Amino acid sequence: MHVADDIRGWLIDLDGTLICGGRAMPGARAFLDACAGRFAVVSNDAEHTPAELASYLRRMGLEVPASRIVLAGAVALDDIAARRPGARVLVLAGDSLMRHARERGLVPVRTRPDIVFLGRDRRFSHARLALAANAVRAGAELVVANPDLVHPGPEGAVVPETGALLAALLACTGPVSYRLIGKPEPTLFDAGLALLGLPKRIVAMLGDNPRTDGEGARRFGLRYVEIAGGVFPQVDAETTCPREEGVFALPA
Repeated sequence: MHVADDIRGWLIDLDGTLICGGRAMPGARAFLDACAGRFAVVSNDAEHTPAELASYLRRMGLEVPASRIVLAGAVALDDIAARRPGARVLVLAGDSLMRHARERGLVPVRTRPDIVFLGRDRRFSHARLALAANAVRAGAELVVANPDLVHPGPEGAVVPETGALLAALLACTGPVSYRLIGKPEPTLFDAGLALLGLPKRIVAMLGDNPRTDGEGARRFGLRYVEIAGGVFPQVDAETTCPREEGVFALPA
């Protein structure tokens, strides 16, 4: 796949782009190697921490440092901790993000929360839905990491995502305002671009979902390159940007 020659850095989606069904996509490792560190993984993942995901990817043969991974769930909890230090939070997510919340000084609770945080909760149930719905109806702020309804699974299957849980919650609360952190909102794009240290004009978003990856890139002012048939873009090694004092220096 040919792309513009002036692209020097990449924001890369995860599910359906780098991996699918617990396996690395064909060509993913070669693409990351060709990028020579000029990338950040930017994902609506609302279940894992960057360190956990880096280990998971390593087992698939993909070397992606945790410092190069931006995930909606972890970023959303970081955002809560920055805005409302010590807040009482009903955390609808897995154990990894529960620990992340505690590490950020938040207080996970089941009653009288200040905030309801909705991630990809594999233990989502009637009881947990009731807790969240009634907390929001009582005035708790709702923070959602990831609007995606599903992501691609093996052999054409779909995997339910946070957006599907949000639909259930809103069916109980009626229309309410909520804070959304995942793509296509700008927060993750901004965090990924900061890791690259490159101007928007020479960075592209690589993804498989035009509604989140594509629309988010358009709003943020990035070019969007869509994975077509699992074929990764060709990256010219001559465009590699040398590192200088810990940041990326543009070639002369």
